[in-house]
Amino acid sequence: MAKNRGFGFWVLITVGTVLAIILLLGQSTALLNYDLAISIGLQESEEEVGKVGIAWAKGFAFGDTMFYIPILIAGIIGLLLKKDWGLFSMFAAMTITTYWPVVSLYAVFIEITAIALTPAKYTSYAIMLPLIALYGLFGMWYLFKHKHAYLMADDPKPNEVNP
Repeated sequence: MAKNRGFGFWVLITVGTVLAIILLLGQSTALLNYDLAISIGLQESEEEVGKVGIAWAKGFAFGDTMFYIPILIAGIIGLLLKKDWGLFSMFAAMTITTYWPVVSLYAVFIEITAIALTPAKYTSYAIMLPLIALYGLFGMWYLFKHKHAYLMADDPKPNEVNP
């Protein structure tokens, strides 16, 4: 079990925790008060993405708040507790973590004339979104490689009696 607490484990947990906090600030705030999320720089304005873009952003804010963020937090907690459900939750979160930045990056650059972001946002998106997707891929690889450390971790030892 000690092997799963190496550098890769702490990268997975630390980046996941930071991502969960950012998602709570950006997505959950957008669900409750979209203008506040814009003011703190974690959502785009109507001038940048249009009314349809706002509708999609609010849809993702709802989905992320109801599903993605809880799954990510469950994964972090479950891995820290060495529970098999932590492995499954974190793997699910890592698939979403790979998917959404790829979709966002593609949308931003395929319709560059329809989305009027500032040059600084285009630059930051081109850097951050691939890094987030790579983190998701790393997370899936790491969890697959170390799955034995979590699966059946809750099973009793051979000499224990299961009530």
